[in-house]
Amino acid sequence: MKAINLLTLILIIVGGLNWGLWAAFEFDLVAAIFGGNTAALAKIVYGLVGLSAIVQIVMLKDLAKK
Repeated sequence: MKAINLLTLILIIVGGLNWGLWAAFEFDLVAAIFGGNTAALAKIVYGLVGLSAIVQIVMLKDLAKK
C-alpha cells in the first residue's frame, strides 16, 4: 500500500505542476512530452493523474476514520 500511496502522490504532483504551468504560461508539459493533448500516451497520463486523485481521496477518508 505504501508503494501505491507514493506513486499516486507523484502523479498528483505531476498533475499539479502541469496545471500550474498551464495557468502561468499556457504550457501543457504532458502534451509537450507525449505529442499533444489528444495523443494516447498523454490521455493515459491524464487518466492516471485523475485515478490517483480518487485513490488519495479514499486514503484520506480512511485516515480520517482513525
